[in-house]
Amino acid sequence: MYKLLFDYIERYSDSSLSSEEKEQIESLLVPKKLRKKQYFLEEGNVCLYTGFIVKGAIRQFSIDSHGIEYILQLATENWWIVDRQSFINQTPSKYYIEAWENTELLVLPRHNLDSFLAIPSVKATFWKMSENNHIALQSRVDDSISLSALERYESFVDRHPDMIQRFPLHQIASYLGISRETLSRIRKKSLR
Repeated sequence: MYKLLFDYIERYSDSSLSSEEKEQIESLLVPKKLRKKQYFLEEGNVCLYTGFIVKGAIRQFSIDSHGIEYILQLATENWWIVDRQSFINQTPSKYYIEAWENTELLVLPRHNLDSFLAIPSVKATFWKMSENNHIALQSRVDDSISLSALERYESFVDRHPDMIQRFPLHQIASYLGISRETLSRIRKKSLR
């Protein structure tokens, strides 16, 4: 189960983990399984963990006063899932994090974060991951304010083709900030 994480760290850090570092990582992260529709985090709770997805799919979302869901993140294997603000500041979350499929995670408790980041390869990985997250967020904001609904969908498909098969249309529409009906029309046009 840890091999996927070790490969991820070594790929992003461009260095190999020693056997001692691998043992240390195994002592800091705990395997966890979530059933489909089981929550990793619920609104109002403090996010005490970040999770590396080994197998499965997860979504992060909020619900407004009218009961409408707004998808912040869709994540599959080799992604980390966390409410960063709640995790870092230890404040109540305004998000739900829910398994969309049966999911296996390696979970890092907040109190183990400093020990985890003390491992040089992990620190390099998290730095690179933070840069990539910032770039992805900047691209998503730019897409949402400058691209048409069709262009946003095409960009999403180009970046995340596997997610089209893993998440339902209404969740992808919410993630893109468009209605399900609009996305249905766009998909019909693009199939022609």
